[in-house]
Amino acid sequence: MNQPWITTPVTAALLRGALDVEHTEDGVLPHRLPARARAQCPEELSLVEAQPSGVRLAFRTRATAIELDTRPVKRVYPGAPPRPDGVYDLLIDGHPAGQGTVQGGSTLTIDLATGAAEHRPGPVGTLAFRDLPGADKDIEIWLPHNETTELTALRTDAPVLPASSSGRRTWLHHGSSISHGSDAASPSTTWPALASRLGGVELHNLGFSGNALLDPFTARALRDTPADLISVKIGINIVNHDAMRLRAFGPAVHGFLDTIREGHPHTPLLVLSPLLCPIHEDTPGPAVMDPESVAAGRLRFHATGDPAERAAGKLTLNVIREELARIVALRATDDPHLHLLDGRELYGEADHAELPLPDQLHPDAAAHRRIGERFAARAFAADGPFRPEVKQPARGGGRSLRPEVKQPARGRSSPPGGEAVSSRPTPPRA
Repeated sequence: MNQPWITTPVTAALLRGALDVEHTEDGVLPHRLPARARAQCPEELSLVEAQPSGVRLAFRTRATAIELDTRPVKRVYPGAPPRPDGVYDLLIDGHPAGQGTVQGGSTLTIDLATGAAEHRPGPVGTLAFRDLPGADKDIEIWLPHNETTELTALRTDAPVLPASSSGRRTWLHHGSSISHGSDAASPSTTWPALASRLGGVELHNLGFSGNALLDPFTARALRDTPADLISVKIGINIVNHDAMRLRAFGPAVHGFLDTIREGHPHTPLLVLSPLLCPIHEDTPGPAVMDPESVAAGRLRFHATGDPAERAAGKLTLNVIREELARIVALRATDDPHLHLLDGRELYGEADHAELPLPDQLHPDAAAHRRIGERFAARAFAADGPFRPEVKQPARGGGRSLRPEVKQPARGRSSPPGGEAVSSRPTPPRA
């Protein structure tokens, strides 16, 4: 290097896709739910909302070398196959330009039988990108979608400025683990990230693994977040948690949509029904892990409900699709901006025959790509619900698109990323 490193504080101004930024002892921790919602959510949702799916650093620079210090939280499930390190994606001027992972970090060991968790603090690691083009360029570093990530330092060999507004429409999406990115290859190749790039929009991803359960605090977060386009994917978690019956489901959907409409009365709002999932098409939940598959070094789920229980109001994916179609048709009579997309148009029977769900629940990387491409082709088409047109003012409480900043007394640990030239741990602080 011909000049010394320049250290730039990581602040909300450098982050996109986060609704809140928590200050820790060593840096910042992006959140995808605001503090008020986090105060009300259960622990299992707290774990996944802090995983920064769709969150990226965005800045402009002439730097040819970039280093990012992070502290990832590596999840460990005793008896299950080890999880690979989280991936960081580097984009230059909107195009993929590198990937990497970070060594070190904290660990969160979770007992699959009891749910008991043990957190062990660990060291910060460094992600490095070298030999980048020397011209002015827009940099995005997409954080690992499946690991909590504390950002502790950003170093470059040229000054950094926050990326200017792209002028693109903002798409706010909520869904389950499939939207979160489970089994996707990397953070910028989850199906929502792929679809946002194809559609030319800025993504805010509120996909929460195992937690798309029509929670009121999630609806309020959607209501209060400025957006030009909104989509909500509803169904699979309701079924695989066996969370409610038909009597409760319909009113819960109405209430969820009503809350969103309080902040976004005229914003295009797309309801997505479930993708094909054979184990739950006509069999209620709950879904459980197959212990024999875990013992064999792989993970598979199966449905434990009885199809006969549908008569008593238990939910299956086919029941969910029928009810969502009824609700959207009813509401659309006085809400012309409300739309429905059958999830089987994105992943259906023919797709399952070609690209089966490896664990019976989650699409693999190739299926994520197909789902993202199909969503973009339908939603952003000239006659689609997100068709290009005159941009409406972003609604949602009039708040800035910049994430909120919170400063609790204590820090927390975090994640990995990028196509790194080097990745080295540094000792934990005393």
